[in-house]
Order: sequence, then C-alpha cells, then structure tokens
Amino acid sequence: MSSTLPATMTAIAISKPGGPEVLVPREIARPEPALGEILVRVEAAGVNRPDTIQRMGLYPAPPGAPETPGLEIAGEVVAIGAGVTAWKVGERVCALVGGGGYAQYCTVHESHALPIPKGFSAIEAAALPETFFTVWTNVFERGALKGGETFLVHGGSSGIGTTAIQLAHVFGARVFATAGSAEKCAACLDLGAEAAINYREQDFVAEVKKLTGNRGVDVILDMVGGDYIARNIQAAAQDGRIVQIAFLNGSVAEINFMPMMLKRLTLTGSTLRPRSIEEKAALARVLREKVWPLLDTGRVRPRIDATFPLAEASKAHELMEKSSHIGKIVLTL
Repeated sequence: MSSTLPATMTAIAISKPGGPEVLVPREIARPEPALGEILVRVEAAGVNRPDTIQRMGLYPAPPGAPETPGLEIAGEVVAIGAGVTAWKVGERVCALVGGGGYAQYCTVHESHALPIPKGFSAIEAAALPETFFTVWTNVFERGALKGGETFLVHGGSSGIGTTAIQLAHVFGARVFATAGSAEKCAACLDLGAEAAINYREQDFVAEVKKLTGNRGVDVILDMVGGDYIARNIQAAAQDGRIVQIAFLNGSVAEINFMPMMLKRLTLTGSTLRPRSIEEKAALARVLREKVWPLLDTGRVRPRIDATFPLAEASKAHELMEKSSHIGKIVLTL
C-alpha cells in the first residue's frame, strides 16, 4: 500500500525524561497503517501541555501508542490500511492521535480524522483536534453549557482557553476568562469574552460575583487546580458545573464540601488521550456536525502564537513552559 514511500522518517524522540533539551530528532522506521488506519504525511503538528508532561516522564503514552510525542496533526493521506472507507489517498485531513505527531509520517484511526476546514492552512488545521475535542467534551458534554448561561475559563489565553472562549461565545453563553497579563486579557476580550480577569491583580471569585449580580457562574473550566479548586466552588452558581482538565498548581486540595451540597454543584473532569477508539470517533462526529461548519465559515478560528520547524521542538516546549504565548504553538514540516 505504501511501497513508494520512504522506509524511514525523522521523528522527535524523548532521549530521557527531563527538560526541553531532551527532545532530539531521530531517524526511525516509518509506520504502516493497520486495519482501519490511514497514514498521513504530516505538514504541521500542534504542541500541547500533555506533550511537556510526557517529556518529563510523568504522562506515558497509552498502550499501543508511539513513544514519539504529539497529539494532533494536519497533512495529506498517503496510504490507507485495510477496511478504510472514510478517506482516500490525496485527501487532506487534520487528526487526533494517541501519540506520534512530532514526525514526518503518522498513522491515525480513520474515524479520528476530520477534513481541513475551508481556507485553513495546515498550521491552522493542526491547532484544532486536541484542543477542540477537549473543549467540546468538557464544556458542552460534561459541563452541559447552554446558550444564555455564564461560563468561566481559567487560562483564557492558552490554546484550550482561546478555543473555549470562541465556542462558548458562538453558542450564546456569557463568557468570562482569567489570564495573567493585560495583553492576554485583551486577547480574551478580542475572542469574545465579556470580561477578562487578571488573576495577578484581581480575585476572580469576587470579580465573577460582581459580574453576575452575586449569582456566580454556571460552568467553570479549570486547568489550574491547587487552591483554585476551593475557589471555583465559591465562584459557582446554584446547580453549577465545575470541570477539571489539568492541574498546573497540583491535584491535591483541602476542600469544604458543604457549599457543594448547598449549591447542588457537579464536580467532574476528564482526560482525552486514554479514551477508546469509539469514544473519540463519537467526538469527531459531533464536532464535524456542530463545529466544523463554524470553522468552514470563519466564525471560529484558532489563534496561532508561534511556529517552529520540527527539529526545534525543544524551543516550542521552552515557549510553552514560559506560558507567555497566546493561543497555539505549532511545529511545521
């Protein structure tokens, strides 16, 4: 099926657990698409926080996934495995992958790929899958955000945050965001947030209470953890939903659960990478139906902060860990 393609490829290896400098280009065997898989010649690959945690040795690849980091790609289908019906050689896709994205070629289950939206570059398309899958499943499925409700996203200037702001706004919610600088707050407002709270200067609990007439917010998306866990409970409205997707400040907290009972709160959370093929396929279908039309018409668009050549993946990780970026960081091939 792929005999005309090179037998080897360049991929980024994690030479040992550690800092960004442990990411090194290596020549490895090119993967072959298995049953139900397509092989994509990668043109761009998104960089995500889980990649940096994997690099440190704290987030191993799930069983069967490549050791090469990278959870989202965009490029051209160059070979198809047995049983594939959704894609043909030559079509251009972006895709959610369990690993292996930082490479010249990557295999992906056919049901986890989506068409590159109209007018999108490969760089923009590579910024979509991990982020949009994560936001959709957590904000709209677990958090059940509806039009007319209030929504608070922490880390509003991150890849997840910039996506969550746009989608929540487009679907009719009142959106608030926290961010760590005046520039980042301005970016959040530009993307559709009604208010952006500089967490270095303001108490987000007090601010959202002011913004909502002391009611609190219906849905909170949090990747900070630590002391934010208890503060989110304070900031939540009656019947509020708090969704946890990461713990930049730690996953252990001492919490008074009485407000959770009195407000009838839902505390939930999820991870995306270990989910089954079927669960990810279901997410891809709902995104194609509900979100891809918004991308095709330009109503929602990823914000790209910086791009780096594949060989400079270590520089991309350095930038991500400085947390100075606004939007997505993407590797180009």
